[in-house]
Amino acid sequence: MHDATGRFSNRVDSYVKYRPDYPVALERDLVARGVWRKDATWADVGAGTGIWTRQIAPWVGRVIALEPNAPMRAAGETFLADVANASLRDGSAEATGLPDQSCDGITAAQAFHWFDRVAFRAECERVLRPGGTVLLVWNERIVEVTPFARDYEALLLEHGTDYAAVDHRRMTPEVLAEFFGAGGFTTVEHPHAQYFDLAGLEGRVLSSSYAPPPGHPRHAGMMEALRELFVKHAEEGRLAFDYVTRAYFGTVAGG
Repeated sequence: MHDATGRFSNRVDSYVKYRPDYPVALERDLVARGVWRKDATWADVGAGTGIWTRQIAPWVGRVIALEPNAPMRAAGETFLADVANASLRDGSAEATGLPDQSCDGITAAQAFHWFDRVAFRAECERVLRPGGTVLLVWNERIVEVTPFARDYEALLLEHGTDYAAVDHRRMTPEVLAEFFGAGGFTTVEHPHAQYFDLAGLEGRVLSSSYAPPPGHPRHAGMMEALRELFVKHAEEGRLAFDYVTRAYFGTVAGG
């Protein structure tokens, strides 16, 4: 979709510095529910720079991160260098390269909306051991909670290159139900937030694939509008990005 593999190649530095992690409360919730176990092997598909991989690692026996984008993968290798039970390799959702029935779980954080869902489901069925779990996670920015959030959403719609087309909120309950199939899925959610000064806000928007990069005809206009939003809404030199982090987990047929 829209050259999904290559979309972040020129955004790696901003991605590393300004993308959010995921709530510690979610980690503990997944452990309490038995989703993660110390004897389990998990694959993190579309792992990017390894943000989610690093958070999984303390809770499982082994985590194999798969990322098809070479610059993102290189950044992830640096980020995960000190995580003994994590490895990062080339591989995609549609062609993981993992052996049959080699994993207890497969997860994707902030990535499933880029996948060919039919091909990914087939890979899950092949790679998972019987009863294995698929776990999909998103940080969903809350767009109606504050005047800044509403204005920021309007800015993305006006200045973004293809924001409406690639927004992960297209992943509706109906889409998820079709993916998980007859076994259904469980949903858990937790609040999360990031706080930015102006430089951080600029970096956060430029980490998004739909933000026009430097040199693009829309770039200057977006950044000027962003600075105006910061002046209008910042309190004590900071703005908040409020999220609800949602996780969906279940089995797939054959898994």
